[in-house]
Amino acid sequence: MGLGWIPASAQPLAPCDCSGHQFSLCAMDQQPSSAPTLRVPGEVAPDRNKEAGKKKKNWKDRVTNFFTKGRKKKGQPSLAETESEPESSPPPPAQLPTVEELKADLERGRLEAAGPLLALELELQEAAAAGLASEEELVRRQSEVEALYALLRDQVLGLLRRPLEAAPERLRQALAVLAEQERQDRAAAAAAAGPPGSPGLAATRPRGWLQLWRDGVAQAAAERLSRRPAADAEGRTEAERAFLHMGRTMKEDLEAVVERLKPLSPADFSVVAAYAESYHAEFAAQLAALTQLELCRRDTYMLLFWVQNLYPNDILNSPKLAPELQGVRLGTLLPKTQIRLLEATFLSSEVASVRELMARALELESERWTKDEAPQRLDGCCHSELAIDIIQIISQTQAKAENITLDLGTQIKPLLLEELARFLRSYQRAFDDFLERCRQLRNYRANVIANINNCLPFRTSVEQRWQTPPDLQSSLLSPLNELKGRGFDTLLQSLFGDLKPLFKRFTQTRWAAPQQILEEIISTVAERMPEFSDLQDCFREELLEAVHLHLVKEYVTRLCKRRLVLKTAEQQQQLAGLVQANAQHIQQFCTQSGSRATWLHHALPKLAEIIRLQDPSAIKIEVATYATLYPDFSKGHLSAILAIKGNLSSSDAKSIRSVLDINTGAHKPSKALFSLIKVGYLFPWPDLLRSTWRAWDTTPFGGRQTGTSVTAPRSPSGCRAFCYCCCPGVAEEWAPEPLELEQLCPDDPSCGAGAVGGSSVNESGACMP
Repeated sequence: MGLGWIPASAQPLAPCDCSGHQFSLCAMDQQPSSAPTLRVPGEVAPDRNKEAGKKKKNWKDRVTNFFTKGRKKKGQPSLAETESEPESSPPPPAQLPTVEELKADLERGRLEAAGPLLALELELQEAAAAGLASEEELVRRQSEVEALYALLRDQVLGLLRRPLEAAPERLRQALAVLAEQERQDRAAAAAAAGPPGSPGLAATRPRGWLQLWRDGVAQAAAERLSRRPAADAEGRTEAERAFLHMGRTMKEDLEAVVERLKPLSPADFSVVAAYAESYHAEFAAQLAALTQLELCRRDTYMLLFWVQNLYPNDILNSPKLAPELQGVRLGTLLPKTQIRLLEATFLSSEVASVRELMARALELESERWTKDEAPQRLDGCCHSELAIDIIQIISQTQAKAENITLDLGTQIKPLLLEELARFLRSYQRAFDDFLERCRQLRNYRANVIANINNCLPFRTSVEQRWQTPPDLQSSLLSPLNELKGRGFDTLLQSLFGDLKPLFKRFTQTRWAAPQQILEEIISTVAERMPEFSDLQDCFREELLEAVHLHLVKEYVTRLCKRRLVLKTAEQQQQLAGLVQANAQHIQQFCTQSGSRATWLHHALPKLAEIIRLQDPSAIKIEVATYATLYPDFSKGHLSAILAIKGNLSSSDAKSIRSVLDINTGAHKPSKALFSLIKVGYLFPWPDLLRSTWRAWDTTPFGGRQTGTSVTAPRSPSGCRAFCYCCCPGVAEEWAPEPLELEQLCPDDPSCGAGAVGGSSVNESGACMP
């Protein structure tokens, strides 16, 4: 923006050499000798009254001294310093110009007439004091002097009213006259406290020209700031244009005063302070009137921005004005109470606007989903602008508040984050609705991926950019995690559906060819991996971790199905070796694909070790270690694994399970594995169990004990026993010790040994060959 309100024709002024010019009355010496003198009739001549002549010389000396003495080059003298300087000027002229001559000079704008006019005034006072003129003559002559002073005042104040439009030399003369008049006013005020003044003359001092000048400055400030600014092409409101005009005008005017007017002014005038106070008062009055109107959100922000930021920082503390305004107590443009009310209005209106803008952005994004529009692509990934739009809305509003004051930015931050949390919950609900209703759309999966990718900028802003407190961070990230999780489930649903029958073949084939089955599983997963290439790298890694978890979970689930009981150590070691090899294969594939789920690496190898070990004490140690790695490993899961060991006694199994009593509830798992796996217990039908308890009391299951085996009642399926699965709590009540298949049906030929020498049960619970 341009600075200065100086007319285009005005050229910058060179530094003034104040010592190079002197006001002089030498022009008076060139007046014709026949020029009339202002003498009161009957006045005593100087040679007849030496004392009167001496007084004349004194006031003439004083007047001429002011207008003829030189000025300092550096700094401006105060009025007191000027008055105390020695009077060493040459003697005054012999005659003074007439009233008509002085009037003509003043009408032509010749400020040099100020000296003779002052001399004329002092001469009149001496004549009145000496009684050399009648009262009527004194009144007439005083009226003539005052009329001349009125002309002089208009000339001086007219120049000072628009100081930057005047030539420096004339401006210097006007300031010199004003300073002399102020000194005369002070002298008159001091004389008024002493003996009575000149008889027959009305009191005309103090004339108060300095105050008139200050009033003129205030009036000029009002005129300058109240001008209606022209409409611009940038679409600013009327209030914004007014703020810009007033701020720019005040800054440029004050800087011009500092550069061009201050060097010519006496220090006692405090010219910069006078202008600053006048402009400040007018600026404050304009704003006070503006606050009485109903302001829109935009104008409220602009008002606070000027009052709290631009005015104190860019204007008062600008490099040119800050040194000059030190010690000038201007205060704020608005009272503190008014500022607080405006800030409260700003906060509420901005939060409401943010809420509306975010809701509109989500509405537009949802419409795009339902219209089956393909998402944009950015860096090879599906991309949505929603997260960028929302983050910009939050960030820009935060920046607006901080532009006013940092404290206001601190106040609005939690309000904006609360609105963001509300929006993210709405976003999650809209996404869930899209997942349920739009499955058949062609771009369904692409839009799911785009929304998952949206979570990254949101999460980055919450965790790093906005520095949210932990409790609020949790409320912000929870909807994002839910959205991401639902998106992963949708993307993986088809893959996991394809893998389910393959995992069932582990038990259906009685673990006859686990390596071949696992190869098919890995091959199926590898074929589907390109479907997830449109995800951001971090989310692709998380999805692969979910796949890794699913593979391990389903494998463990098959081991916990209680379809296999191995009676010899060799059979158990053979199964452990297969599990170990399969675990290595799963780990290698998932790691190479990009999974970072290293916490799953011990899940299957440690279970294989439990199956391999034969010493109950060694098994206890391994179980205790396993429970520390996977705290959600429960007794039900352990019982299902121990059921594979057909040569393990019930007492040893119970003792091993007791190891988990030490770790139960010790700490919660950071990630879930076994809590995702449901296990059941193999025990007779409850009604049969109750009836057999009454018939046989030798065993808790009503069987007839023969050696180490139990003959169970025949089940409805035709076999002597079948599987009854329920929740672990009920299972613990009805079957404290899981039954081994070899104990339940030792004489049934349909329960022959499997590929690894054990027995199996079909999905309904009946024994199968």
